[in-house]
Amino acid sequence: MKSTESRAALIRRTALDTLRIEAETVRGLAASIDAEFTRTVEALATCRGRVIVTGIGKSAIIAQKIVATFNSTGTPAVFLHAADAIHGDLGMVRPDDVVLCLSKSGETPEIKVLVPMLQQLGSELIALVSARASFLAARADYVLHVPVSREADPNNLAPTASTTAQLAMGDALATTLLALRGFSPQDFAQYHPGGSLGKQLYLRVRDLYPQNERPVVAPATDLRTTILEMTSKRLGCAVVCDTEDRPLGIVTDGDLRRMLERTPDTTGLTAGDIMTAGAKTVEADTLAVKALGLLRENKITQLIVTAQQRYVGVLHLHDLVREGII
Repeated sequence: MKSTESRAALIRRTALDTLRIEAETVRGLAASIDAEFTRTVEALATCRGRVIVTGIGKSAIIAQKIVATFNSTGTPAVFLHAADAIHGDLGMVRPDDVVLCLSKSGETPEIKVLVPMLQQLGSELIALVSARASFLAARADYVLHVPVSREADPNNLAPTASTTAQLAMGDALATTLLALRGFSPQDFAQYHPGGSLGKQLYLRVRDLYPQNERPVVAPATDLRTTILEMTSKRLGCAVVCDTEDRPLGIVTDGDLRRMLERTPDTTGLTAGDIMTAGAKTVEADTLAVKALGLLRENKITQLIVTAQQRYVGVLHLHDLVREGII
């Protein structure tokens, strides 16, 4: 560190230099989205086996992430560490598989041992490599060039820009394959059933509202009975329905407070007198995340749930919080 440069200045400069170098490296990959890239994607799309992704060192770590992305977007993939491959794990590779090999130099000893063995098995080989004139690139069936002018660390040694570029190219492969297959949000949900992301893609209102009570009153129901129905069902509301269970409106805690503010004498008041007519409804088959959008848009905490225009229950904001949708 130069004596004239403060620690804070050094931190900021180094961080910004890192982001700039890595961003420039990723932008440079655009030139590699060429005819060879198209051939590579077609080879992966028509693969009758699995995609085996391999590498050594930091490239092996990126290979694992690419495998995870492939699997979650509909491309069956398996990670194979290059060092383990030459010590017995090569047995997992079959002739119908396509092998994607990551290496910056394309010259590491493990890669030089592994590549001839893969060729003997008859598997197609894709090289994701920075050095075009390398052992790996010369022997691969397809070459994805990932040019890296320098690493981002000040000594130009630690894999930084190169691994970022590998990761970005892996994502480009995965998303292109996703688009080719017409992989839908429903397909994505099938592979992500756990966590809030999966729930946003598959959880529906019908999965939530049955956990709640079903508060309901008629338009002529007196005020005391209406309040008792709201209290006993513990949702802070009662849905006003006609004789065929079609919702006419809703009485909420807020409606009661506003009624008391403007009407000192509540004698003879009914649910129909104080309800909010035209209350917001949601069909039971609606995705829960869309129901959340309705709640937010209208700044309310509950929705009347309907099925074929008949009142079936209430969805409360707390139901969505409990499921981790929010």
